[in-house]
Amino acid sequence: MAYWSPHFLPLLGLLSLLLFPCHSSTVAGNASPGVRLGVIRKPSPAVSVFREAPAFRNADACDQANRIHVAMTLDSNYLRGTMAAVLSILQHSMCPENFEFHFLWARFEPEVFSSIRSTFPYLRFKVYRFDSGRVRGKISKSIRQALDQPLNYARIYLADMMPTNVKRVIYLDSDLVVVDDVAKLWGVSLEGKVLAAPEYCHANFTKYFTNLFWSDPALSRTFHGRKPCYFNTGVMVVDVDKWRQGGYTEKVESWMGVQKRKRIYHLGSLPPFLLVLGGNIKAVDHRWNQHGLGGDNLEGKCRALNVGPISLLHWSGKGKPWLRLDSRRPCSVDHLWAPYDLYL
Repeated sequence: MAYWSPHFLPLLGLLSLLLFPCHSSTVAGNASPGVRLGVIRKPSPAVSVFREAPAFRNADACDQANRIHVAMTLDSNYLRGTMAAVLSILQHSMCPENFEFHFLWARFEPEVFSSIRSTFPYLRFKVYRFDSGRVRGKISKSIRQALDQPLNYARIYLADMMPTNVKRVIYLDSDLVVVDDVAKLWGVSLEGKVLAAPEYCHANFTKYFTNLFWSDPALSRTFHGRKPCYFNTGVMVVDVDKWRQGGYTEKVESWMGVQKRKRIYHLGSLPPFLLVLGGNIKAVDHRWNQHGLGGDNLEGKCRALNVGPISLLHWSGKGKPWLRLDSRRPCSVDHLWAPYDLYL
């Protein structure tokens, strides 16, 4: 079933007429397993057509009071990826009915909401409007245009948009699939930290910032007393209460202001997260973010999987699997994404 955030109430009446006329939902816990054959009519040329997803029930008994909250951004450009990500989460969960999704949107695209509702009629979700004006004057041009879109910065304001009863949320990008039970990631102990994510301490941390940053003593001593490591903000477990109490939104925004004045980094919304939290997060197993499968940010070259167990495959970088598959020039790893593609 879907729930609507107070941020969305001004449009609720119109959206109800557009999306849900005389329609009743199937609750995941009562739905029959297997693929339903309903075909979703294409509402507009700008939005893809998706088949209805299977309804999964993977355990005999699940306590639906144990909610697992997952937040993702939502727009037409990445909708195909979002559909695949949601399907992969539900398919590999022992208790898919325990999930509640929180979708952040910046543009009013009723066809997108309709597609989510029709493809996952049993899904429990809420939608929240992210006001792009909050970052429009704060974004600095990066090395790739996709990184400069306001919605890419919505994760900074996640705690501001979540209901107060939500104490923890997993934030996931739309260009990934999960091949394990996300409840394992949800259950990680944050050990007093505001955020948990895989850390990559072998990466060259200095390359995420400009020479100007490292040559300015006032800026470079930001990491004094910390051992900062790279982490990817596309997969994060966030204690939203601690985020609010610690004023982390304002801390990240402050570094975005420095960037506007001095150009201290290159890559969109990632570096200010590193500046605020690098060396001060709870590290989780690398299996939860096999990132970089989209290739490098300039050329999008193919990359191979790392050695070791994998729970989450992430096509961060320039290349997206659905585009490469459609062009008939896929990378080998793109075939791991294809089974979750609901595109008709």
